[in-house]
Amino acid sequence: MSITLPASLAGGRYQLGPLIGKGGMAEVHTALDTRLGRTVAVKIMRSDLTNDEIFLSRFRREAHSVAQLNNPNIVSIYDSGEEILTDEHGNKERVPYLVMEYVKGQTLRAILKENGALSQRDTEQVMLGVLNALEYSHHMGIIHRDIKPGNIMISEQGIVKVMDFGIARALDDSAATMTQSQGVVGTAQYLSPEQARGETVDLRSDLYSAGCVLYEMLTGRPPFNGDSAVAIAYQHVSEVATPPSAIVPGLPTMWDSICAKAMAKDRQNRYATAAEFKNDIVAFMNGGTPVAAAFNPLSDLSNMRARKDAEQEAATVPVPTAATQAFNPIDDAVAQTQTASIAPVATQAADGTGRAARAAQARHRKKVIYGWVISVIVLAALIAAGVAWAMTHKGPEMATVPTITSQMSKVLAEEKIKAAGFTYEEKEDTDSAEAKGTFTKQSPKGGTQAKKGSTVTVWFSAGPKQVAVPDVKGKDQEEARSALENAGFKVSSSATVEDSASVPKDKVTRTDPAGGTSQAKGTSILLYISSGMTKVPDLSGKTKDEALKALQQDQKFSVTIQEELSDTVPKDSVIRTDPAAGAAVQQGSMITVTISNGMGMKDVTNLTLKKAKENLNQLGITKIDIDGPKADDAIVIRQTPPVNTPIDKNTDTVTLTTELRVPAFTPGKTTLGEYKSRLSNLGIATITVQGPNNDNAIVAAVNPPGGAKITGDARVTVTTQDPSSGSGGPSD
Repeated sequence: MSITLPASLAGGRYQLGPLIGKGGMAEVHTALDTRLGRTVAVKIMRSDLTNDEIFLSRFRREAHSVAQLNNPNIVSIYDSGEEILTDEHGNKERVPYLVMEYVKGQTLRAILKENGALSQRDTEQVMLGVLNALEYSHHMGIIHRDIKPGNIMISEQGIVKVMDFGIARALDDSAATMTQSQGVVGTAQYLSPEQARGETVDLRSDLYSAGCVLYEMLTGRPPFNGDSAVAIAYQHVSEVATPPSAIVPGLPTMWDSICAKAMAKDRQNRYATAAEFKNDIVAFMNGGTPVAAAFNPLSDLSNMRARKDAEQEAATVPVPTAATQAFNPIDDAVAQTQTASIAPVATQAADGTGRAARAAQARHRKKVIYGWVISVIVLAALIAAGVAWAMTHKGPEMATVPTITSQMSKVLAEEKIKAAGFTYEEKEDTDSAEAKGTFTKQSPKGGTQAKKGSTVTVWFSAGPKQVAVPDVKGKDQEEARSALENAGFKVSSSATVEDSASVPKDKVTRTDPAGGTSQAKGTSILLYISSGMTKVPDLSGKTKDEALKALQQDQKFSVTIQEELSDTVPKDSVIRTDPAAGAAVQQGSMITVTISNGMGMKDVTNLTLKKAKENLNQLGITKIDIDGPKADDAIVIRQTPPVNTPIDKNTDTVTLTTELRVPAFTPGKTTLGEYKSRLSNLGIATITVQGPNNDNAIVAAVNPPGGAKITGDARVTVTTQDPSSGSGGPSD
């Protein structure tokens, strides 16, 4: 039968795209969810299986099972439905479909086929994702039954996603799967021994398959291979896999022990839970000793064989023989009387009186035989009466108590319990961290046997209580986690590392929500852990005392102080630190703090008084005394305080000693008018001019020469020339 798929499903909501995968019972297409505008994957059951009730029930079971799961490592189911389609003969068929999360990436099978064995670190990350998914699904009461690389997706962001929960694939080829009673029970190369023997599976069967996947990631090949599924299954039951370290040179032998424990033949010797399996891998990768270090696969195999042999021997019914025939009271009675009569009869015959004796013996023998016959008849009557009483007085009819989950509503829970033949009773759980109306527990537990008509009590949360978040600052992670969980909170599996000035490395610095705040029970708490590093604080503008308090008392740094002159930083204030502010350093590191020793006095000697004042004013020094002439062109010959002496610009006074000197001139450019003005500014009024005596005349020479000290009533002689006569000689 062939059915052409439509362009869309669910009344046009899901627009089907290209085929991206095909399995034993379904094919998968990409699709566009037009209502939410997102890309999804749609799994549509194969048209040739739509009339097969076994496959229909499995397909629906997948939707029911995975719809209960909400975990970042499990591919989510968004929607499900059935579409009525028409085949080539005009027959209408109801075809079920699932709408799932679309994961853009590769299956682990494709990655292993392309790249071979993974690195130890990549192997660890993939296994932690798989085991997180199994830990959650097992907690929800769902066993995968078909863990294998083809059912593990790695997204482009490196996120591990486990697919195909709650469904057993159809038989694709003889080497791919094992079946029992026409039901797919797993993929041969990842099949647990109990699945191969057709026994019931439990969560440890998933862990065995996960161990096979771990083995293949480490070595690049499955633990067992063979020409047929039966041959591979036989190896799972009766052989120990080659240690991974014997296949990959240099691989730590501890991986041998972890794989061997996960793949123990006797499920009692395997990891009990996915969390235990995960903890062993984390312990090993972090330098610890896993529980699997003490595991011996050969002892496990021999013990498993011995136990199975004992079970088989005990279950065997022996064939009756001459030595083990059932007891027959009539035959035994006859034999006993015959034996007992032989000797007396022989004796009587010898004495010639045998006839009477034989008659007496015959009468005795008949009485014994009749007695045994009557006994047997009475015993048979008693047995028949007992059977009749048992038939009329049989015990109460028993039934399996349904398992209620947190995804079920009160109405659905009541329906399931009543449908199973029990009386439903609902109670409120006032000590729950779950949201109001969420199922929390039941009694009797799901899966147990109970008398039909008896009461099954189901509790639903009254809503989480508000409790204070414990303050766990400074505690170890495990200690903090325990305190928070005991208070009724959930603690995030990952912690955030941050710098801390006061909390030692690897200790808790804070929580989010913060300690002391009131939160609902069940709230997820994030731990922050100290990295052992801290940042140098910004001490700009701080005084020496403030800086010492911030570094030594508040953050426990070691401190060295050094002093330095500064034009910009006030005395006794911080200039800088080494390492600089904001630098990340180890807690308790040595910090060098440079403190201002005040402003250093600048050199203003040999400057004109006007220029010296300008320089000092720019430094903020306004208190200036003049010792000597106060003319702007007077020359500073001495200063107090001396150069580089610390000075407080706000309080200290600077004294400048000045004197007058004959000003210099520029040959060929300085005019007589300009030079007279400069002499006048110095207070020199007595001037003798030799040459043209007009303001435009050019100064050619002066006497005393430029730079000479002027005292008292000094006279200055200026030699000039006409501007048109060219430049004069060099200046004095």
